[in-house]
Amino acid sequence: MYVKSLTLKGFKSFASATTMRLEPGITCIVGPNGSGKSNVVDALAWVMGEQGAKSLRGGKMEDVIFAGTAGRPPLGRAEVSLTIDNTDGALPIDYTEVTITRTMFRNGGSEYAINGTPSRLLDIQELLSDSGIGREMHVIVGQGQLDAVLRATPEERRGFIEEAAGVLKHRKRKERALRKLDAMEANLTRVHDLTGEIRRQLGPLGRQAEAARKAAVIQAEARDARLRLVADDLVQLTSTLEQEVADETALIERRTTVENALESLRSRITEIERQAADAAPELGRSQERFVRLQSLRDRLESTASVARERVRLLGQDDVDETTSGRDPEELRAQAAQAREAEQKLAAEVATAAEQLAAAVTTREEAESAYAGEQQRLSRLARAAADRREGLAKLAGQVGARRSRIEAGEAEIGRLRGIIEASLARASEAEKEFSRLEGTVAHDEEGEEGLDSAYETAAEELATVETRIAELEGVEREAERDRASAAARVEALELSLRRKDGAAALLAASESSESGDGHGIVGTVASLLQVSGGHEGAVAAALGWASEALAVGTAQDAARAVATLRSDDQGRATLLVGDTAAPSDRASWPSLDGSAVWARDVVDAPASVRPAVDQLLDLVALVPSAEHALALVARGDGITAVTEDGDVYAPGWVRGGSSSGQSLLEIQSALEDAQAAAAAATTRGEQTRFALVAEREKAAAVTQRVEAALEALHDSDARMAAVAEQLGGLQSTIRSSRSEVERTERTIADAEAALEADRAELATLSARLDEASAEPTESEEPSTDERDALELAASRARTAETELRLTLRTKEERARSLKGRADSLEGAARNEIQARERLRQRQERRRREASIADAVSQAAAYATERMATALVRAARLRDEAEAERTRRDTVVRGLRDEMATHQDELRELTDSAHRDEVARARQVARIEQLQAKAVEELGMDPDVLMEDYGPHQPIPFLAGPDHEGDVPMPSAFVRDEQEKRLRKAERGLSALGRVNPLALEEFAALEERHKFLVEQLEDLKKSKRDLLDIVKEVDERVEQVFTEAYHDTAEQFERVFQRLFPGGSGQLVLTDPGDMLTTGIEVEARPPGKKVKRLSLLSGGERSLVAVALLVAIFKARPSPFYIMDEVEAALDDTNLGRLITLFEELRDSSQLIVITHQKKTMEIADALYGVSMRGDGITTVVSQRIRDVAATA
Repeated sequence: MYVKSLTLKGFKSFASATTMRLEPGITCIVGPNGSGKSNVVDALAWVMGEQGAKSLRGGKMEDVIFAGTAGRPPLGRAEVSLTIDNTDGALPIDYTEVTITRTMFRNGGSEYAINGTPSRLLDIQELLSDSGIGREMHVIVGQGQLDAVLRATPEERRGFIEEAAGVLKHRKRKERALRKLDAMEANLTRVHDLTGEIRRQLGPLGRQAEAARKAAVIQAEARDARLRLVADDLVQLTSTLEQEVADETALIERRTTVENALESLRSRITEIERQAADAAPELGRSQERFVRLQSLRDRLESTASVARERVRLLGQDDVDETTSGRDPEELRAQAAQAREAEQKLAAEVATAAEQLAAAVTTREEAESAYAGEQQRLSRLARAAADRREGLAKLAGQVGARRSRIEAGEAEIGRLRGIIEASLARASEAEKEFSRLEGTVAHDEEGEEGLDSAYETAAEELATVETRIAELEGVEREAERDRASAAARVEALELSLRRKDGAAALLAASESSESGDGHGIVGTVASLLQVSGGHEGAVAAALGWASEALAVGTAQDAARAVATLRSDDQGRATLLVGDTAAPSDRASWPSLDGSAVWARDVVDAPASVRPAVDQLLDLVALVPSAEHALALVARGDGITAVTEDGDVYAPGWVRGGSSSGQSLLEIQSALEDAQAAAAAATTRGEQTRFALVAEREKAAAVTQRVEAALEALHDSDARMAAVAEQLGGLQSTIRSSRSEVERTERTIADAEAALEADRAELATLSARLDEASAEPTESEEPSTDERDALELAASRARTAETELRLTLRTKEERARSLKGRADSLEGAARNEIQARERLRQRQERRRREASIADAVSQAAAYATERMATALVRAARLRDEAEAERTRRDTVVRGLRDEMATHQDELRELTDSAHRDEVARARQVARIEQLQAKAVEELGMDPDVLMEDYGPHQPIPFLAGPDHEGDVPMPSAFVRDEQEKRLRKAERGLSALGRVNPLALEEFAALEERHKFLVEQLEDLKKSKRDLLDIVKEVDERVEQVFTEAYHDTAEQFERVFQRLFPGGSGQLVLTDPGDMLTTGIEVEARPPGKKVKRLSLLSGGERSLVAVALLVAIFKARPSPFYIMDEVEAALDDTNLGRLITLFEELRDSSQLIVITHQKKTMEIADALYGVSMRGDGITTVVSQRIRDVAATA
């Protein structure tokens, strides 16, 4: 597995799409500072899931998008694609090539994709974590990360190894399991309390459900009897209604006869009216015909008059058409003369054109001769200028070479001055180095006191944090107790909710705005306070009163009962508070030490105290049945109640197994639960207060720890600064000596170049002397021939212009003659056409006069015939008018007969209406019974009469307690069914108050209990599973980390020996006994030094120690690739060579991408990428394979 390619689009300075194709081995990325090399590292971290903007050297995540330059606008998104070769299957995905893509939009949106498929950040992190590339990105070693590795805490160093070993995903799994356990604990306590409370409610509710089943059987008896009685009523009323309908039939028949007669009359009238309607068009046509004939006669007379006038007008002369009077033949002769003149002028135009062509040829030859002479003179002038320029160039080269010789001599002098200055700097640096070595020895002695102060403060902080952890445990326990008590309070409050008339009265009392709630004081159970745990015994002694409502007066009780009855809200038991005063206790007998009077353990408000005292008159509470029997046997009229709730009185005993908790006991349990919840809340608040105090104390101790640590860091910083100065001085000494060597080599090169310039100067001087000695031509070329040729060309152009004007004049005259000839020919044609049109018009007028005369004669004949037709049309019109008058008389007679029949029909209709009203009353009674059947009994009326009518036998309804054979059905007898209904209603009254919802509530509560029991088992199983997961994860983490740590520690010792020959370094566990939480310390002793503290090492040594730790991790748990960003910047040549050796070893197992400025690092690379920034601020990349270059060489 290795990185195959990296594509950047709009990421930071990579505005254009840039693809870097990588291969296994070492790839170096080089370029000047600020060109964008580190942006490549940022892109790799970003595409692999980095979420910190500061880690990407930005203020916010949108900063990764190209921000634009002066020549290119900003982009709207950044996209990076990382392609990984997965041929070896290192990634758990069925692809040999995996491309991870991340896109960031300017509006803050972000997208991830794996091989083009949208995915989540978590998917990418889990995919990479299996190959040792975790969220902390330890495979990317940045410019400041080496020092961060050294400043890391022991726990953070442990994280580096865990990430390389792939442990982090197991820790995340454990954290999720622990969070689920914390959330599950509260749910488990709540479900457990609810299950117990529901189990206690099932017994009493089951007995109520049994009573409800009996009531259901009795209600079925009552319903059956009620259904049969209503069905009998419906059958009787329906029979009566049918008889009344039969009596109405005769009346309906007579009304039908009258309606038929009326219909016959209407038909006759309709027929006559139809005939009249049929004849009406003919009458209209007769009238229309007469009018149309009159109009036609008038039109004929008008036409005859117009025709006669037309004949008169056409007989007159036509003066409209005239001609020009010119002879066409004369016009044609003039046109022929114009054509002849045009032809002569055309011949003259052709002659002028030939003369113009000859003049053009003469002009072109003159201009060509002039141009040739001009070019010859230019060549002669250029040749003279070239000879003068050659002499000047040689003189310039001689001067330049002399200047170079002078500059070379000055540069050699300057370089010798640099050598002297470098030797002086090296001497001063050696003296300062000796002085600082003495300062380091003195500062190490003051470190012991700072270490002691820091360790003391750290121990105190650990003690405070342990106390905080204990208090947090107490706080969680208090919260669990509070949640448990709250669940019990909720369950008990659910048990106290009333579902009978008492609930309605309580609700009305609580919601009454005027304060008039029928005098309801509250439930007796909520008003009484019982001491000594005697709740059960007192509830048994009070009996019905323990579940009753308390009211002020008997009038209040009467109003409450009336309200329940009027609103049909059920029944309720009421305890009246203003009862007569109880008996005087002075006359009561004495009790032995084991018994107490019930009055003495009950505390009640004054409003109900008299009633309660009366109920508890001579009632004693005893510990057992034996005490009760002995007390009753004394004959003092005492009623004894045991702790189990058994009541013993003279002549009767009530007791047995528990029937469930009474309201008084539930109320007491509710108060205890509320008190427990309040106590848990108080304990939690006290614990939180103590936590605040301890956390403030921890903050103060933390400040001391930080102050001690800061002092220690300051001391370390001072010593590090001195060590840094020592390293800087060593670098100064080395660089000064290296500069002397480089300068000496430069002087040797400069002296060699100076000798070469002196030899070149001698050569150039000799050439200049030879060129200066050659003879020069002083005469300039003559221009007389050129001037003569120029004059000839000018005269030829003038002659050409004059001939061109002559030609244009003759052509214009020829066009004018042609136009005159065309005009004369057109005038001749027009005159001939005008004379032809005049002849044709005169012929047409003669024809029209003949036609007008014929029309006049025909119109006179038609007028005579039209007079005869008018007489016949008038006769037909009069006959149609007479027939219409006769039909109107017949219709009036029929309408009078129809009015008589309508009067009789109205009388019959009124009689039928009266019968219909009477029948409607009967139907209303039937509909009332039908509505009752539907609304009250829930039966369709037809089904009711069919299934429950008097013709059906009465079956026997067997109850759940019936035993033996079922009797045969009996015939319907109304009196017996009425008795049966009354008996059932008495049975319901005898049952008393019945909870109609008990069956459903019992079934629902039983189902809920079953569900909660199943949920409780599921929660317990889930808890066991989660604990198993946590244990499994801990074992796995401990195993994987232990193996990884030992491998890393072994590799660290080897790598340290490679980087620091003669030195020693090792990794040490802070708590070897706990491999799950132990941290890791780094001990490093370079050769020749006694210190182990990393802060006392020089900058280069610190960098090498960090490199040693990272390389040890890389070797112990190799990742497919690593990115190194200028990690060797602070190393000298010797240490750089050692680091390069490690790079070459890592190349065998992993791919390395190295950002570097070092030439030695570039020499080991398999490929080089050059990064540069153009003038517009956009990064560009070029690449070169080193092996290709070697092969070419």
